Amino acid sequence: MIKVVIVTDGPYGDRTYDTICEDFETVFIELEQPDSMFMDDVEVPEDSLNELRSADLVISYILHPDLVLEMVEQVHEDVGWIIVAAWRGEGLKNQLEDYGNVTCPDTMCELEENGDPVYDEFVSKFGRPIVEIKLEGNKVVNVDVIRAAPCGSTHYVSREMVGEDVNNLPTRAGLKVQLFPCRAPKLRLFVDECKKGLASNFHSQAFQEAIDKERNS
Repeated sequence: MIKVVIVTDGPYGDRTYDTICEDFETVFIELEQPDSMFMDDVEVPEDSLNELRSADLVISYILHPDLVLEMVEQVHEDVGWIIVAAWRGEGLKNQLEDYGNVTCPDTMCELEENGDPVYDEFVSKFGRPIVEIKLEGNKVVNVDVIRAAPCGSTHYVSREMVGEDVNNLPTRAGLKVQLFPCRAPKLRLFVDECKKGLASNFHSQAFQEAIDKERNS
């Protein structure tokens, strides 16, 4: 089993910890945002670095761009993979992903296997949602979560869908994600869909695929 370390300097990451700690050894680290405006003055405490280096997979919710760059620079050679779940700007994304074992997804519920064993072990449980549905007539009697969004929204939506009529179920599942509430930002510049919309669509697709599979079985 892989060890996952979640690191944050703000309000994000706690839901991911609560969701994944049941499947993986998981550690949660909170850092303080640096006061200095100068990159050379940005440091990650040594005890936090040691914990991060002990991970197989790091998930970063660090919002301060200089702090996330410093963290990745310090630990990327010691861990299998780093997922930067919070980032702003294509320039920062490209700079981080140049390290080779770093990915910056638009949303954490889009993750799918990439061939790396550490990353794929995590993504076998968490990422783009996959569910299986049991129907009796047009009524949903059970939903099994095969792969869940790390925030916990897939489990929430799946519980809400039990007992519901199957008609328009994918649309209703997508809407329920936004009532979780999904913490994905509502706005993205220069793209067609907001992150909250992406999360909603991924869940709608998961439920549609599950319905199709159940009806064709």
